[in-house]
Amino acid sequence: MSQETPPRWDLESIYPGLESEAFRRDVERVREGLDALDAYLDAEGIGRDGPLPADDATLSRRIGGVVERMNALLELYGTLRAYVHGLVTTDSYDTAARRMQSALEPLDVRMERQEVRFRGWIGRVAEDPARLEAALAAPGVAAEHAFFLRETAEQSRYLMPEAEEALAAELSMSGARAWERLRGVVTSQLQAPFARDGHEETLPITVIQGYRTHPDAAVRRQAYEVEQKAWESVQEPLAACLNGIKGTVITLFRRRGRQDALHESLDQARIDRETLEAMLGAMRAAFPTFRRYWRAKAERLGHEALPWWDLFAPVGSAERRYAFSEARDMIVAELGAFHPRLGRFVEHAFRARWIDAEPRAGKRGGAFCMRVPGPKESRVLCNYDGSLDEVLTLAHELGHAYHNECLREKTPLQRLTPMTLAETASIFNQTIMTDAVLARAEDPQEELAILEAFLTDAGQVVVDITSRYLFEGEVFDRRAEAELSAQDLCEIMLRAQRDTYGDGLDERYLNPYMWAWKPHYYSSGLSFYNYPYAFGLLFGLGLYARYREEGQPFLADYDRLLASTGEARAAELAARFGIDLRSPAFWESSLDVVARRVERYVAL
Repeated sequence: MSQETPPRWDLESIYPGLESEAFRRDVERVREGLDALDAYLDAEGIGRDGPLPADDATLSRRIGGVVERMNALLELYGTLRAYVHGLVTTDSYDTAARRMQSALEPLDVRMERQEVRFRGWIGRVAEDPARLEAALAAPGVAAEHAFFLRETAEQSRYLMPEAEEALAAELSMSGARAWERLRGVVTSQLQAPFARDGHEETLPITVIQGYRTHPDAAVRRQAYEVEQKAWESVQEPLAACLNGIKGTVITLFRRRGRQDALHESLDQARIDRETLEAMLGAMRAAFPTFRRYWRAKAERLGHEALPWWDLFAPVGSAERRYAFSEARDMIVAELGAFHPRLGRFVEHAFRARWIDAEPRAGKRGGAFCMRVPGPKESRVLCNYDGSLDEVLTLAHELGHAYHNECLREKTPLQRLTPMTLAETASIFNQTIMTDAVLARAEDPQEELAILEAFLTDAGQVVVDITSRYLFEGEVFDRRAEAELSAQDLCEIMLRAQRDTYGDGLDERYLNPYMWAWKPHYYSSGLSFYNYPYAFGLLFGLGLYARYREEGQPFLADYDRLLASTGEARAAELAARFGIDLRSPAFWESSLDVVARRVERYVAL
């Protein structure tokens, strides 16, 4: 790879700065909007104990009045929050941005309280289902948000009394959210000494993690060992963060009448337990396929069993690195060949500097895409190191951005997409790019490297995510009885890894600190964050198979699917393509794609 520096994103098209008049004005507009919505709720008696209008037309208008005001607030507040999040995630040393992030949280809490108040009222309306349906039958804002309103009424049964919900929202600022912020600061600022070429330098943990794909085995092993020591040095504050967050979740799901933490997660994912069990069962049945791949990889690298530090090691044409500009041109060309609208969109995203790809101190690890509601844009963060894996990650995140583009004309409440469906476009992009680079492969070593990148990612999504699911389930079970020490968390993680990776890895060298650096565990509002990624991979592969059968006529249906992910349950959207999500056969057919690639990998 050349010495070309990956780009940083441009946030000035959102706001010129935290001190700008535009930013300050919008903060004030949110406060005014919150006051206005509170006044409307009070004037119309909207609350769990408030009166219901006698006639359906008035009820419909009253519901529409709340929805309109909520949409306006979500649009404006979402823009402010995205801007500040963009600053904090790329520079956690920016104390002004972190202070503003904290200052915005009370506004978020007020919106939560208003939403709880409205949800309780809609729940009362839905006690007479015919009344709610009559209100939704009248043309207008309520009818346009029928799915959101029905779902809101359904979820109203899991509310504490209004005063308790308000207290929980306020306490979250100094409770679970504070723990989450602390975890973000600790991990983004973590650095460790690393020796190379006869001298030692202190590197950000994200840079050290990037050495997982380094072509030199000695560098990979040293990076693994240094990373483990680095996480050990901060394990106590991170264990405290995790205990605080999971303890909060347990308290709240019990008070709200939930069966368990998974119950809320399934509702958020818009799937049922039968669907999840069908998918997880198919994934577990595929473990031997992945273990065969890892044993073959160990043999190629000269191991009897694969150690963790070589789990992401390059195989094949290991010396191939992609300059960022090369990755950009390849992604634009290949996605454009699949879908011209998609190609034009990603070209604009690069040109408009929506991407922050440079690894640096203070920047969070991993990758994500965030919507910026006001200007109807997205921003993509990654830590680009020139590997094929990072090329595919970049394409993946741009898939999320394209999904946002397909939803651009929807209101915020119509855009509320579960994570299970939020991965559809990203997995699609990743699959297109994998097929494209495989088709370009000029020799077996290059083909091997491409298959390696695909199987590494698929192994993480199918096997490692199952280990994370098992880990989180045991953490919830045990945290309900007592706090867990850092050692407890490491032991649970190792047990989950042994149960899933099996003899595919050298059990002496696993990753006990996976819990420390994965941000997904540290969300009080979204437990079991990981299995939707597996859903997204397998659903995306299944849809891609339909595309291969149908060709270009599929694209219009694909765009309509992406535009509808906030207004239907997953099973309903899948049924449009003849897919039964409760059938293990669908998930197994998607995993067959992986099995065929493992066969080719072993044969090369």
